[in-house]
Amino acid sequence: MTTLNMDLIHKKIGENVAKYRKEAGLSQLDLSLQLGHKSISIVASAERFYKGKHFNINHLYQIANILNIEVCKLLN
Repeated sequence: MTTLNMDLIHKKIGENVAKYRKEAGLSQLDLSLQLGHKSISIVASAERFYKGKHFNINHLYQIANILNIEVCKLLN
């Protein structure tokens, strides 16, 4: 069994969020506001895995609903 590298997984999820967000025509601010945040910091940081910031499962569920996609697309 291989050990999962969680940093790589978080980075890939961030890349996927950015990809699908852009495809939906949303800015980081648009997505942040829809998630209930007043600034882009959470989205910008988590998309780049900046200083270890990442999306939690609640964020992913909300993002998938906002982008009208299945959660699994963000995890691939």
